[in-house]
Amino acid sequence: MTDAGLRHGRASLGLSFGVQGVAFALLVTRIPAIQDQYGISDGLLPVFLAAVPILAGAGSVATEKVVARVRPGGVLRWSQPLVLLALLGVGAGREVWHVAVALGVFGLAVGGLDASMNMLGVSLQRAYGRSIMLGFHAAYSLGGIAGASLAWAGARWDLSLLGSYLPVVVVLLPAALVGSRWYTEGKGPHGKGPEGVGAGSGGAGGALSFRLLLPLCLVMSFAYIGDSTVSNWSAKYLQDVLGGSEQLATVPYNVYMVTTLLGRALGDLGVRRFGAVAVVRGGSLLAAGGFAVVAVAPGAWVGMFGFTMLGFGLCVIVPQTFAAAGRMFPGNSDAAVARLNIFNYVGFLVGSPLVGALGDAWSYRGAMLVPMVLVLATLVYARAFGPEPARYGGGHERPHTADVG
Repeated sequence: MTDAGLRHGRASLGLSFGVQGVAFALLVTRIPAIQDQYGISDGLLPVFLAAVPILAGAGSVATEKVVARVRPGGVLRWSQPLVLLALLGVGAGREVWHVAVALGVFGLAVGGLDASMNMLGVSLQRAYGRSIMLGFHAAYSLGGIAGASLAWAGARWDLSLLGSYLPVVVVLLPAALVGSRWYTEGKGPHGKGPEGVGAGSGGAGGALSFRLLLPLCLVMSFAYIGDSTVSNWSAKYLQDVLGGSEQLATVPYNVYMVTTLLGRALGDLGVRRFGAVAVVRGGSLLAAGGFAVVAVAPGAWVGMFGFTMLGFGLCVIVPQTFAAAGRMFPGNSDAAVARLNIFNYVGFLVGSPLVGALGDAWSYRGAMLVPMVLVLATLVYARAFGPEPARYGGGHERPHTADVG
């Protein structure tokens, strides 16, 4: 693989992460409008919302099987347009069964999309010989900010869902298809890098052991429980518990997304200098501190500071978890990423109902301590994030592609 090929592959994969960030934000930030358009009751809405991550988990499982025959780039090349078309279907339908089918397709396609994107990211990072995974997830965060801004504009101008989604899909669908021409895997068949990178790296070799992968699965779940807590409860918490205004209550999630973007944009530098283990430990402590600040905050502005800490802390954990799975199973990284990706959706499914139930039964301040403890538990498993990227080849030399781009 040439240096130019790796640079093109990195840029095209970054574009895919960004496009997915836009699409997902456009869906989740317009849930009230979707509910109104289809007349979905409050009782039925959680069923629809839970179905998406469940089906996404099924899509991730299927991707593990599919990539044995069709490489991850092929899965990504077709799953991303399918996600965008499903989003358009959500906006274009009129009957409840229309949105049920569209969300079902969206969920299945997202599972394949998330898994294949991270498979490619892990293989490219191995070829580079240094941390680049956080940069891809920074592109996702940037796309999420853009998507949320577009959703706000659509709501502000009272656009229909179709009117909001159609222009975005018209622009992003061709861009994704063109960009897919340069998808690149930084490894050859059987998981070996272009210079044999990965053979003998990590104790697990090519054999995929769920026992060895389990610590990373738990960390992934804990991180997404924390993330879904912010996504689903930050606005209500700031307004109802901390006494913020309705306008101010919309700010914490935006702040969280911006700090996530900044943290991921700089995070690769931290990994290269201090190592993945140190960065994950630091992120876990910062995120736990953020939850603690939110739980004891006397007012809205202190709560905002806590959510800012959360963004900087949580943002590094998920990308490094995928990267660690690739290092742990260099000969079978695609399957490891696909299985690990399932716990993304497990955390998303557990987090929001868990905080809501504890908040109703106990207090929302107390409920914030639960994700704090779970994030702190990441420290127990921090060693699973080694060995460091400099040892990808089993020694201490980095591949010659380490200085690309």
